[in-house]
Amino acid sequence: MPFLWRAALAAALLCTVAAPRGAQAQIDYRNLDDDRPTHVEDAYPLERFAFELITPYRLVRLGAGRTLQAFIPEIEYGLLRNAQIGVKLPVAALDEAGSTTWGVSGARLFALYNLNTEGPVLPALSVRSDVVFPVGSRGGDATRGSLKVLATRSFGRSRLHLNAEYGFGDGQTALVEGTDRWWYGAAVDRTLFRRSTLVVAEVYALREADGTPVEVNASVGVRYQWTPTIVLDLGVARGLRNEFGPDFEFTFGLSRAFALPWLMPRSRTPTPVPSGGDHDHAR
Repeated sequence: MPFLWRAALAAALLCTVAAPRGAQAQIDYRNLDDDRPTHVEDAYPLERFAFELITPYRLVRLGAGRTLQAFIPEIEYGLLRNAQIGVKLPVAALDEAGSTTWGVSGARLFALYNLNTEGPVLPALSVRSDVVFPVGSRGGDATRGSLKVLATRSFGRSRLHLNAEYGFGDGQTALVEGTDRWWYGAAVDRTLFRRSTLVVAEVYALREADGTPVEVNASVGVRYQWTPTIVLDLGVARGLRNEFGPDFEFTFGLSRAFALPWLMPRSRTPTPVPSGGDHDHAR
């Protein structure tokens, strides 16, 4: 995948050149959320009492002249020291034969709990549960759920991530951010450029429903800490099986970490809290 690596590195260089001089390197850029910019995520939850607002855009070129677009706003909250909750409300459109119709693509609620922080022997381990409700014209016709297991292991400035997910329920799933029957993937990331930029590459496979073809896709992406509380991400992907999976997928997103003073403990200073924490003990 040489062209994908070149695209990711070029994006990283562009972000570095365009960054404001006053931006200081934080650690939020190391937090791999799902679909930002790759599907595989790390096993660390958001810092306790922190919020993160995520606003990604996705463009997918499918076969037979079809194009999928999606805007997927998401809000996450560090509910406990090792747990986070969140909600997504995607809006999507499928362009077929020159006709494009936008609609809400379901409502997704999720929770992630970190079972084990990374140590000398075991990797960081987490479980995540999602429920997708059939909300909107693109939201499908059934409520479906999924359970995911996540693992992260560090090797200096590089990390290895493994994800495996199984979906429950039948019926038509949402156009985007739906649930697959099963999904698994692996990713490797590396910190670059004064520890404020992350490059990541992944391979994943999925089956959308029983009896449907298996997709095998690959993607690369970059995350850049633009300001102490704002992270930019950019990713590209394509299917590795010609007849299945996307011909091309592009994603771009921006996230902002913040805190609400009235939700902070009295012993803490009510200032904006960049999500992430120390990856030696929590994300």
